[in-house]
Amino acid sequence: MKIIRATPSQRIEAELLLNEYYEAVDVMKRDTPAAIAGYLSDESSGLWIAFVNELPAGCVVLRPLPTIEAATECKRLYVRPQFRGRGIAEALLDAMEEYALEKAANWVYLDSKDDLKDALRIYVRRGYQPCARYNDNPQATVFLRKSLRSAAD
Repeated sequence: MKIIRATPSQRIEAELLLNEYYEAVDVMKRDTPAAIAGYLSDESSGLWIAFVNELPAGCVVLRPLPTIEAATECKRLYVRPQFRGRGIAEALLDAMEEYALEKAANWVYLDSKDDLKDALRIYVRRGYQPCARYNDNPQATVFLRKSLRSAAD
């Protein structure tokens, strides 16, 4: 397995994984082509893709959270079903959190849904804790955040 921070040349793989994510978690598609291009080219954002034997196996997105000082937001963690159980989600989150630290973030926030039990277990195991609603996403029912500085100090 290898994890890469995707570039515009991986746009097709990124779009494929994001579209699968939306279908798998049964939420409305919210990433426009311009937003995806931003994840791939903006230094304050990022999209990581896990590859297994050169096949795209999963992804995660990081974007700035300008409404909260020194905060970023984790979005779209997804691992294709045939690749689950191999530690790919953990590796994607490791890469995303490391990058957030490099960009001087103190916090990573995320929203999710109550029915995504496996994802919620991963987040809690990694130190994400409940927090107040921080956005207006009508599909989200769970709000979590993780302090990156306690891990770095």
